Amino acid sequence: MISIKTFTVNPLQENCYVVSDETLECAIIDCGAYYDTERSAIVNYLKDNALKPVRLLCTHGHFDHAFGNDTIYAEYGLKPEIHAADAHFIADLSRQCDEMDIGIGYSRQSPPVGTLLADGDVITFGTHRLQVIHTPGHSLGGLCFYCAEEKVVFTGDTLFRMSVGRTDLPGGSWQELAQSLAATLAALPHDTMAYPGHGPRTLIADEVRMNPYLR
Repeated sequence: MISIKTFTVNPLQENCYVVSDETLECAIIDCGAYYDTERSAIVNYLKDNALKPVRLLCTHGHFDHAFGNDTIYAEYGLKPEIHAADAHFIADLSRQCDEMDIGIGYSRQSPPVGTLLADGDVITFGTHRLQVIHTPGHSLGGLCFYCAEEKVVFTGDTLFRMSVGRTDLPGGSWQELAQSLAATLAALPHDTMAYPGHGPRTLIADEVRMNPYLR
């Protein structure tokens, strides 16, 4: 059985997930920790629970999902794993901040990109497996991570509770997002719990029934 710890971080209220199991190995998904207190909270949680991070996963390359990658790299030597189409984003987070003009800057050195993930890849930690699902639309390299055994999926900014990610950023496409939602996420078992990049978790059944973007 997996344990999912959520840290809601940075000014954009992004969800960083630490996913662990009984082996104490864990995967960190979308480490967007910006402030020192947020970075320390995640590291302290890992240490207090004797967890061993073995994967640093990115649903996509936008800055609010990657601010804290350097801390995980410094503490555990893990490089961010991401789709090739989004790898360029996380190499220059400061430029992203400047272009978005959100009132905060970034002066840290981003770690080098690790494994490039593709649709159908399988990520392992402990006794569990996460299937990589390519879901372009919010960005060209958008990914979801699906654990069939536990009936959970981490959707990044592809799917939110009763909403979806924006498509007006570079690499965004409403047509691709609609295809990702209808052909991929809506096709998951309806008792799957979705953990999005922002906001509360939600059942796929509820999204299929009530989310106007999936109907």
